[in-house]
Order: sequence, then structure tokens, then C-alpha cells
Amino acid sequence: MDDACGRDIANYHESVTMPELSAEQEALFRLIEDTNEHVFVTGRAGTGKSTLLQHLAWHTSKQIAVCAPTGVAALNVDGQTIHSLFRLPIGLIGPSDEKQSDATRKILNAIETLVIDEISMVNADLMDAMDRSLRIARGRRHEPFGGVQIVMFGDPYQLAPVPPRGDELRYVQDHYRSFWFFDAHVWAGEASDGLIELGRHGAELHIRELVDIHRQADAGFKAMLNAVRHGIVTADIAQTLNETGARTPPAADDDEAPIITLATRNDIVTNINRRHLEALRGREQTALAEVSGDFGRGDAAFPADSELKLKVGAQVMFLRNDRGAFPDPPRWVNGTIGRVTRIAGGTVRVDVDGDEFDVEPSVWEKYRYAYDPASRSLTRDIVAEFTQFPLRLAWAVTIHKSQGKTYDRAIVDLGSGAFAPGQTYVALSRLTSLDGLYLTRPLRPADIRVDPDVRRFMAGVRREASTRALPEG
Repeated sequence: MDDACGRDIANYHESVTMPELSAEQEALFRLIEDTNEHVFVTGRAGTGKSTLLQHLAWHTSKQIAVCAPTGVAALNVDGQTIHSLFRLPIGLIGPSDEKQSDATRKILNAIETLVIDEISMVNADLMDAMDRSLRIARGRRHEPFGGVQIVMFGDPYQLAPVPPRGDELRYVQDHYRSFWFFDAHVWAGEASDGLIELGRHGAELHIRELVDIHRQADAGFKAMLNAVRHGIVTADIAQTLNETGARTPPAADDDEAPIITLATRNDIVTNINRRHLEALRGREQTALAEVSGDFGRGDAAFPADSELKLKVGAQVMFLRNDRGAFPDPPRWVNGTIGRVTRIAGGTVRVDVDGDEFDVEPSVWEKYRYAYDPASRSLTRDIVAEFTQFPLRLAWAVTIHKSQGKTYDRAIVDLGSGAFAPGQTYVALSRLTSLDGLYLTRPLRPADIRVDPDVRRFMAGVRREASTRALPEG
């Protein structure tokens, strides 16, 4: 990373206004910062997990590395993918020790705290592979994670790891209780096929669930979402959700707040967006992304469309927070919906709630950690850049890509049914209030899905929390 770019990042961090932490977020930050405990930060949608992670990344005094299981998730937290950081192969890793280069060992030795976002997407075998890699690199084979503090963020009720298939599934069934990260051997205190002796008790994991919801204000709606999250929807709750959602959605071009469709499948989203774009009059214009360095291939690796097709009148969603002039409050945030009013001069003018802003192309940096022998510390270097307008057509978006977003109004289209645990909860919890809910069809019992392993694990979390709350004596 060159000096100018480094100064830009530093200036942004100094100039941007960070949200103040709540009391429970501040207490959790202090636990992470003042101890070397392994911590799993979880909580319902809208409780501020991302805010805490961002605060930790910017304010910790420790040598920290931030990573995530996918490329887009890593970009969202200015981090690196797990596989890239640890130089691990894609797919089931198994119990064998992976070869490490001298550069990788130096990086892993410099880490004091490893932060993993979207931890619920991490398989148990990958969790154990990170443990082994850190033990080997740091020469501390009998200490979990080689003495590195592990801090994990995520909600198992929302995102699940990709389930293994075929021989990989049979291997997981033979060696793990489940493929979820929390059933990794490192936490259970089991030996990983005898290659590394973990001892009798395993690593101690401190689980903290944020409870203060910032997205919704209505207590009744919060209770309904909590019931959907835990799969305990009563007939009364189902009736309220279905009766409220059984309304004709407003037209996409009405003057009220924009409305977006949250659908289960990519093809449904693509068709909705294409149909609305073709219905607009005027000339279609295409913005081509500029890609430099090793950013990966295909739109799945990119944070925005490589070919963004727009017309005046198009409904769009912002893909990142406003970084233009460090305004307070920001003019838009990741997930804000607006309407294109002009495309000219290398900018796209977007109307957001009656105010128009000229939006310029944004740069996403792909980072890679390196070891600086002079300072004996980690550096974070930019190895690739992706430049594109931070916009996406937004008459519709997949439920998966709506993760972390907030909408005042949305049409929830579950099609033939929710096909993944937590999918319905993610869709409904994007809304700020029940009044903004529109359903293409009534919710069915089969739409409310909770993974049984998550139910088991989180039941233990609640028992631990209740025990912790009991007065001594």
C-alpha cells in the first residue's frame, strides 16, 4: 500500500463519525480488549454486531487481523478471506497439516487477535484447520489457536455454512457432531485424529448475545421476529403477519418511500429488475467496472455489478456507506434506496427521500496482510481494486444479499418456500416496522425453519447467560 493510499485510509478513519456504542456494546468491547478470552458475539438482526466489529477494528490496541469466509464478506469488513490469510485449500480440509511458507508463518506469528466475521458460514473442519495452522506457525502445539485470541461475529439463525455432500458429508458425519463451527474439535477438547492433542477441556468460548435491537422500535414486532428466529411462531403471530402482509403492494413508481422485493432466488430477482428497467423510457446506459490486481473472477467475487445497466427512473440501492465528504449524518448508507434522476458527466444523480445527490464511482480495496520485519508488526496492503458506482438495481434483491440491510417497506416473496433455515427470519427482520410488510403469499409453517444443531447450541447459550445473571451466594 503506497503512502498516499495509507494516508487516505487514516484520514477517513479520523474524519468519519462512528456511532456511539451502547452500554452492552461497550462492555463487550472492554471484554475483548482487556482480556485474551475467546469470544463469540451473536445477537438478533439489528443489535449492532457490525457496529461493534467496526469499532473494535478501528480502536483496538492489539495486533489484529480481520477475516471472513467469503470474498464479499471480507470486503465488507476491510479484511481478508480465511483461505487467503491462512493459505488453506478450498473444500474439506481434513486433519492433515498444511504446508506453510515462511511469509505465512510470520503473519500468523504477529497476530494477537483474530476477528472472524460471518462465523456461522464457517465449517467445523475449517475452524480446526485455523487452530492447527496457528499452533504450528507459532510453535505452540498444545495451546488452542497457538495463543491467539479468537473473536467471532455472526448469528447462526441467519446464515448457515454450505452443507457438505457425498464423501465430504460422510467424513463430517464420521468425525463431527455437525458441520457448524461450534462443533469443531478445538471447542470440544477432542483430539483431531490424534494429530494434535487438545487436552481434556478444549478452548473456552465466551458467548455473548447482544439483546438491544436498534432497527425496530415496536416491542410487538420485535417479539414476532424473535418467535420467527427461534421457530416458535404461534397461530396468533402467524395470523397477524399474514393479515398485515396480505395487501396490494404500492406501484414501484409511487411517490412514497421506495419498495423492494426480497426473493429467495437469483433468477426471480434478475427477472424483476430486468422487467422494470425495460419498462422505463429513455436510453439504457452501461457503466463498466475497472478491475486491477488479483480481485478474483466473475460477478460473484465482485462487490458490485461489473456491468451496471441504468436508465433515468431506475430504482437503485446503495452498496456502501457515504464516504464522499465525511458528512454527519451521512447522505446515504449501505442499503439506502433511491431513484436515478440523471446520468451525465461521469456521475449518477440519485434522489433519496426528495434530496438529490451526485454519486461518483467508488473504489473497493482488496487487502492482504503482510509482516513488516522493521516494525515487527502486521501491515495491511492493497493488492487489488474494483471501481464502480456503488449502486445496484433494486426493484428486487435476494434475501441473502439483503443481509445487514434495513428497509422501511418490502415485498417478501418466498416463492415455493424458504429453502434454507433462517431465510424467512432474515427477510422479515430487514423491516423497521410491521407496517412495511407485504407478502406475495401467506407464510406457511414450512417457511419457519431453524437448524436443529443451532437450536441445540443456542439453548446452551441461553442457559449460560441465565447462570451468569444469577446472584452469587
